Amino acid sequence: MRCWYEGPLAAFDTETTGVDAETDRIVSAAVVVQDSPGTRPRVSRWLVNPGVPVPAAAAEAHGLTDEHLQRNGRWPAPVMYEVAEALAEQAGVGRPLVVMNAPFDLTLLDRELRRHRAAPLSRWFERTPLLVLDPQVLDRHLDRYRKGGRTLTDLCALYGVPAQDAPGAEAGAAAALEVTRAVGRRFASRLERLSPGELHMLQAVWHAGQARGLTSWFARSGSEEAVDPAWPLRPGLPTAA
Repeated sequence: MRCWYEGPLAAFDTETTGVDAETDRIVSAAVVVQDSPGTRPRVSRWLVNPGVPVPAAAAEAHGLTDEHLQRNGRWPAPVMYEVAEALAEQAGVGRPLVVMNAPFDLTLLDRELRRHRAAPLSRWFERTPLLVLDPQVLDRHLDRYRKGGRTLTDLCALYGVPAQDAPGAEAGAAAALEVTRAVGRRFASRLERLSPGELHMLQAVWHAGQARGLTSWFARSGSEEAVDPAWPLRPGLPTAA
């Protein structure tokens, strides 16, 4: 029987107006589905006119300008519904979903759904839970004493994942999926006996510990910044911004 990292996986990524999951908006999203390593993935893509200005720094990072999004993007409400349906489809067939830094992308999607559909993301997973694999959490736990960055770019370089020849969010999702497979292979002796469901629960514990450690490190550095321990989704605020 194949280990989870050699079997079917899906991945989700977004591009946004900024880095605040509570107030920023999704401008593009992608879901990449791959049945086994090396096979051609199936890709769903969305381009969104967020209805708010895209800051210059964000547009420079992902190349999606106000003009381009107003001309080619769709309104957020139907897109957010379609994205949630696509993720629910993965959960329904038991396919794990790779999300790099899951608390950002999934929380952002949750807030967009509350904003435009008056419904939390959890509504789509009342019957079948979403099983998330977060390569950032996995790497931090399995190789905790390694120095250096742990962004997706850093992890691609470390695990030998080549640059993805795909636009925006699709490239991010595809890269995260390949990094997750690579993490599984490198740490097979510690991961191969764990099911995606067991890993999902363990990652919640690991992330909470990592968040406490980062918060303590910030405090020692003179910063009051706190890292939210919730994973893979931060609790909803009473009212989304």
